Amino acid sequence: MAASVREKQTAALKRMLNFNAPPLKNTTAEPVWKVLIYDRFGQDIISPLLSVKELRDIGITLHLLLHSDRDPIPDVPAIYFVMPTEENIDRICQDLRNQLYESYYLNFISAVSRSKLEDIASAALAANAVNQVTRVFDQYLNFITLEDDMFILCNQNKEHISYHAINKPDIMDTDMDGIMDTIVDSLFCFFVTLGAVPIIRCPRGNAAEMDFHLNRVSVEESQGSEASPAGARPKKKNKKSYDLTAADKFWQKHKGSPFPEVAEAVQEELDTYRAQEDEVKRLKSIMGLEGEDDGAISMLSDNTAKLTSAVRVLSGTAEDKIRLFLIYYITSQQPPSEADLEQYKKALVDAGCDLSSLNYIKQWKAFTKMAATPASYGSSGVKPMGLFSRVMNTGSQFVMEGVKNLVLKQHNLPVTRILDNLMEMKSNPETDDYRYFDPKMLRGSESSIPRNKNPFQEAIVFVVGGGNYIEYQNLVDYTKARQGKRVLYGCSELFNAAQFMKQLSQLGQK
Repeated sequence: MAASVREKQTAALKRMLNFNAPPLKNTTAEPVWKVLIYDRFGQDIISPLLSVKELRDIGITLHLLLHSDRDPIPDVPAIYFVMPTEENIDRICQDLRNQLYESYYLNFISAVSRSKLEDIASAALAANAVNQVTRVFDQYLNFITLEDDMFILCNQNKEHISYHAINKPDIMDTDMDGIMDTIVDSLFCFFVTLGAVPIIRCPRGNAAEMDFHLNRVSVEESQGSEASPAGARPKKKNKKSYDLTAADKFWQKHKGSPFPEVAEAVQEELDTYRAQEDEVKRLKSIMGLEGEDDGAISMLSDNTAKLTSAVRVLSGTAEDKIRLFLIYYITSQQPPSEADLEQYKKALVDAGCDLSSLNYIKQWKAFTKMAATPASYGSSGVKPMGLFSRVMNTGSQFVMEGVKNLVLKQHNLPVTRILDNLMEMKSNPETDDYRYFDPKMLRGSESSIPRNKNPFQEAIVFVVGGGNYIEYQNLVDYTKARQGKRVLYGCSELFNAAQFMKQLSQLGQK
């Protein structure tokens, strides 16, 4: 893993765009001019890595979408970079029949099946263009690199492998098989590009175990052979689960504070209150806090009536309010009673909140029977219920202190703690039951006892169900503090709080 994944994927693309030959260095010769034809998947892969200028330096004079209206350019070779879908194969065959280009270099993002290759061969024969189909390659580049050490699986059709897709209650076995195949195919492409065959660790009994077990099988079956792994997938059993990492991702915003809109709104409110002392008194009266100083207020026991009143006067959007309540609900050691919960729900509805996401989180928490403690969610040392009170009580000066405590500065998030346990070979209840797949061990001899006893220096973290920049940045900070460590972060999709809330709401409406 000496070179970054960005460097390796970029090098693979440049080689492909040079007719699958290494680009010549320090040459003054003009490049061979050609046309690049890609689909939306190919466009998403290329765009973060190569600029228009870099494409022109390689000889790409024109780059067009496969399914756009394209005029014939009979004197120019064409390089295709597309997924091997039925629709794309049909369009390639149409291009052959229409004699659009001088020659065709077909590069498939993932492995193309034999039946689709036969379709292309038949079309080439019918169009008398066999000699024009110069090369056909499986590129194994089905992932998107966003940073030197960060990747996602796809942008097009990402809803197919989203958290919502994996966790919807009416999912069929065939749907789950399709999701797992998509994720496994992309992960396999990532490891081929990286040139790594890793030891795999994953929690038991959820989608991650299914993905990584299948990926281990794919890697093993491909070792020592150039044959495509397509069609070598074993038959799988469907496993439905609720991913425990969802809670961790939920209370993290795409950038900065877990809920910057709330923090900003509270700050504005405080500025107003400083200029309007009567308004402060009014709010304290609403919440029964007259005569209390800031220190005393911060020590008050939580009270449902005060909090529901605070929900109504809290600034910010309805989404801010429901997200803040869900943070409290997920992280509290003692969830509210049903009677108290009904009061909260009424206050949230009055504030214009959609409770669909709360309905799902309530079901999810019942399924997982999660033992939520403050230390489990960022080790911030802030009691969730007390924090909820402080943020809701917007008339008190200690509000901003509570908000600042939610910004995870030097604390390790759960994914980082898990990584540290596994890399350092620590015994910890959180990871002791993780499955262990070693490519150097015979299949079927899986053991919970690692063959390697020394700490690992390199690791790849992959989150099934979606990730975010806060987790990524937390891992970056972790590696910076540990010389010699290197960690790559990947996820099935990348979303911010609003996007994740939308998926939770969809699940809550089922």
